[in-house]
Amino acid sequence: MPSYTDFSDVLTNVARPRTSAIITIRIIKSFQYRTERSLVLQDLNLETTTIGRLKEIARQAIQTQPGWKPYRNVTLDTLKLYSRAHGAKTTNLIINLDNDDWILDDDSKTLAEVGFENETEVSFFNRELYEAFRQNPETSWDA
Repeated sequence: MPSYTDFSDVLTNVARPRTSAIITIRIIKSFQYRTERSLVLQDLNLETTTIGRLKEIARQAIQTQPGWKPYRNVTLDTLKLYSRAHGAKTTNLIINLDNDDWILDDDSKTLAEVGFENETEVSFFNRELYEAFRQNPETSWDA
């Protein structure tokens, strides 16, 4: 049986195969109030799961799992990369406002094709609310 020290030199983004990754989806209800909840998906196959399928999985979890009732009335239509394991994170606590090329618009591409790896974090939100927040990125906590 391997011990903890056997894996000390293995980076977490390659510690699991692409066919069994752990992904965190940051479900954003409100940018203004920084209302967000994380959905952790385990054993996700990045080579076969498409962006469209990931959206479906998240929507289904919100509709069926306990604790998600406040999020059930939000229209979620857009995924955007938040961070990768061992990568730089944004200073904005709710979403990465930089890198609009990180918005995942092609629902037919697999997660592996767009660069997902183990421990990738992605934001799932309403695109219209996101665009409004980009124009005026103030939160109620700033007042």
